[in-house]
Amino acid sequence: MDKTTIWLIVGFFGQAFFTSRFLVQWFASERLKKSVVPTAFWYLSLLGGTILLAYALNRRDPVFIVGQLTGIFIYLRNLHFVREEARQTRTLT
Repeated sequence: MDKTTIWLIVGFFGQAFFTSRFLVQWFASERLKKSVVPTAFWYLSLLGGTILLAYALNRRDPVFIVGQLTGIFIYLRNLHFVREEARQTRTLT
């Protein structure tokens, strides 16, 4: 398998993880009958975004790189909020 094919596979895997986050969010919302964003959404966003960033770096696409870097920062920040909320909840009980 040549390098181009390998990077295409990496890109498709990243996109698959990134897209799966919407399925997770949709299923969680349907189950609870209200709009929710489960923690798995942020982990899938981070995983997919990181893989897509690697793909973008390989392609040397500055627009794609900046977009993924921005997203990764947001996903990490939201995971920080989730962890902080869980820590505070444990402290209160």
